[in-house]
Amino acid sequence: MKYIDEFRDGEVARKLAAAIRADADPGRRYHFMEFCGGHTHAISRYGVSDLLPDNVRMIHGPGCPVCVLPIGRVDQAIGLALEHGVTLCTYGDCLRVPASGSLSLLKAKAKGGDIRMVYSSMDAVALAQKHPDKQVVFFAIGFETTTPPTAVAIKQAAALGLKNFSVLCCHVLTPSAISSILESPEVRRWGTVPLDGFVGPAHVSTIIGSRPYEFFAEEYRKPVVIAGFEPLDVMQAIRMLIRQVNEGRAEVENEFARAVDREGNLKAQALVAEVFEMRKAFEWRGLNVLPYSALRIRGMFAEFDAEKRFSLDYSPVPDHKACECGAILRGVKKPQDCKLFGTVCTPENPVGSCMVSSEGACAAHYTYGRYKDVA
Repeated sequence: MKYIDEFRDGEVARKLAAAIRADADPGRRYHFMEFCGGHTHAISRYGVSDLLPDNVRMIHGPGCPVCVLPIGRVDQAIGLALEHGVTLCTYGDCLRVPASGSLSLLKAKAKGGDIRMVYSSMDAVALAQKHPDKQVVFFAIGFETTTPPTAVAIKQAAALGLKNFSVLCCHVLTPSAISSILESPEVRRWGTVPLDGFVGPAHVSTIIGSRPYEFFAEEYRKPVVIAGFEPLDVMQAIRMLIRQVNEGRAEVENEFARAVDREGNLKAQALVAEVFEMRKAFEWRGLNVLPYSALRIRGMFAEFDAEKRFSLDYSPVPDHKACECGAILRGVKKPQDCKLFGTVCTPENPVGSCMVSSEGACAAHYTYGRYKDVA
């Protein structure tokens, strides 16, 4: 398949690995964070780490939208289903995120909640049309990639005059998370998490473009290379980062030029700006409360805001005491550093959010057995 098979060519991968080894200075160490969970999944699935020299280390970032969803937000969704009796629609990965009281949306469904998996936000709109007697709430999560479809759903519901459709909005913003990582004590003050550069998100960047990352290159002197999700994409991005570090450069480079440009999708950006506005603060799992890091529904579409329609309050909930998801999302620890990993916590029985989605660092390591190589 075009743009797939040619980016999974084993012979090209071997040649690219040799080029990376030749470019990497044996006298120094390189630490790169792949921000997006899609890259974490690709690195584990295709064994990219096995092809890198020992002095090039990949650090997993907080770019899995399910992983950074705090327990309190999942509790809100469960409360809507069990206490308010709504029909709650959301994406499949959300159903298994652990919440309070040993619950998840899937377990709340077993307790009688009308909770349904949908493939798109428009599925929830269609369900509201079909069942005008039911209140249908779409639990919207994700980064900039999934935000435009939610905006489309809200505008469509307004055009149809639906009175039984609303959105519990938990959309978050990529640049805010990168800023949080770079300003964290582990990176900036203590240096316990060394960072030489970022592999920039792929799908997010198709929406926002490469321009937003220029601030990180200029202000923090950290190179960013936007990469696609195929193994050769990731390897080429790593090579480009190594070259920037060797040459003392800190620039934004675009390996994923077949899908990303500097300005991004202006139509999608305008749509999001019409429907959403910044929240002053929002809690992320593992990163605490970050200012201006998430979106809420604008006043002109307030009738479709589930938080307002059902007068929802937000209460933060601490993670499981033994779970290391917060530290893993910040790059402070690796999945195998968690004592629950692979024993109590597995994809079939996740204790922490990083074990839920295929993009989560723990799930990726467990599924593809990379942790077994740690002697």
